[in-house]
Amino acid sequence: MASKVFSAAVLGIEGYIVEVETHLDGGLPHYATVGLPDNAVKESKERVNAAIKNTGFWFPIKRITVNLAPADVRKEGSAFDLPIAIGILAASGQISNDHLTDTVILGELALDGHVRAIRGGLPISIAVRDKHIKRIFLPRENAKEAAMAKGLDVFPVETLQETVELIENEFDRDPFTVDTEKVFSQVGQYLVDFQDVKGQEHVKRALEVAASGGHNVLMIGPPGSGKTMLAKRFPTILPELTLDEALETTKIHSVAGYLPPDTALVAVRPFRSPHHTISDAGLIGGGHIPKPGEVSLAHHGVLFLDELPEFRKNVLEVMRQPMEDGRVTISRAALSLTYPASFMLIAAMNPCPCGYFGSSTHECTCTIPQILKYRSKISGPLLDRIDIHIEVPAVKYKELSGKITGEPSAQIRERVKRSRYIQLERFKERKGIYCNAHMGPKDIRRTCTIDQAGDALLNTAINRLGLSARAYDRILKVSRTIADLEGSEDIRPEFLSEAIQYRSLDRDFATRV
Repeated sequence: MASKVFSAAVLGIEGYIVEVETHLDGGLPHYATVGLPDNAVKESKERVNAAIKNTGFWFPIKRITVNLAPADVRKEGSAFDLPIAIGILAASGQISNDHLTDTVILGELALDGHVRAIRGGLPISIAVRDKHIKRIFLPRENAKEAAMAKGLDVFPVETLQETVELIENEFDRDPFTVDTEKVFSQVGQYLVDFQDVKGQEHVKRALEVAASGGHNVLMIGPPGSGKTMLAKRFPTILPELTLDEALETTKIHSVAGYLPPDTALVAVRPFRSPHHTISDAGLIGGGHIPKPGEVSLAHHGVLFLDELPEFRKNVLEVMRQPMEDGRVTISRAALSLTYPASFMLIAAMNPCPCGYFGSSTHECTCTIPQILKYRSKISGPLLDRIDIHIEVPAVKYKELSGKITGEPSAQIRERVKRSRYIQLERFKERKGIYCNAHMGPKDIRRTCTIDQAGDALLNTAINRLGLSARAYDRILKVSRTIADLEGSEDIRPEFLSEAIQYRSLDRDFATRV
């Protein structure tokens, strides 16, 4: 006897259909799984055997062959337990095979027959819907994310017995659904706000400019000046996630196993803050079994690198390509995977190893060579991709103890959204450009024209303040964003002047010591 059950798996962040074919034959009892299974799939034999017996069915003492097609793609994980068990029960005649042709089944089995959560519920559900398959059975913990694939009947199951009863009773209950608007309203809220930050008004202004133009930011300041606090609140002033952005972000978190149980969507912009001891594979993605890294988990959100010079240089350098392309490609001998990685980088560092260079309250104990060596850990090509450098001084006691609160994130976000809309209209004919930070040299020349007074100011900044050549395009891009925030078509000298202040690391170091 033979049976066919449809299941699914994930490759990268996209799902694909897997046919689970089960054949029972006479001869000596034997169990074989073919179709490039990994160890977790091979071990399903013992889980399936125990689950079938503990559910009250009998496990056939025959020669059992399970084929996972397509056979040339490696199958990973434990999500094939439930479809394999259903396939064995169907092939042995214990359940009907008539209602399995338009159904995808997924789930890891416990030894007592309970169904455990899997990874990749959302991308699999979207793939199933796009293949015009009518329904999907999967663990209850994955039901909310799967139900975001509209047009697909989602049936959450908790046990093997419940799955069998649903099949035998011809799906006699209503499919699971979620209210998308309600999901956004429930989870699309931030727990922090810019209103919590005392003082640092010029830094808040710089972060508003960065959010408006999609510019990467480097904050330089002594310990305790509020760099981390400001970075954690940065996502709250970015425009809200659209449904398409939320779905793509949720797919990545689901595949990586970071989506909390019973969560339908990642409805707020991600904020990822890896420790400086992270490896390049942890940051970019990869490993023996490739997984998304921190840059992909921060997709459509913020990647915060605190103590930037403490990260290993090779780790920082591999980040240059995803910052430029918005995606990461991981190549292996057998396959090549691409993960999206369109994020905003917020980095923080001390001005020197001891942290107090330039402080008026603490004496710096570092020598000039030590400071130069410390700052040289950040390469020029990486700095090229950071448009805004802002100094974050220590907050004075008067500001800390004052009762005046700052501007709430919601008000700042409205200004950012207006600025982003202007940029979207400007670049609607240019594919791949959605904000000022994405402009290339041709776009800068076309949209960042300055008058004679502005040209004289920029010339002074480059020649007298010791700004590097790399600062020229960055200043023009940031000044374009400042003009958009002010609703101005022209880049006025005061906009250029503000943008120049955001290039502190490009100034000649020798003139500042």
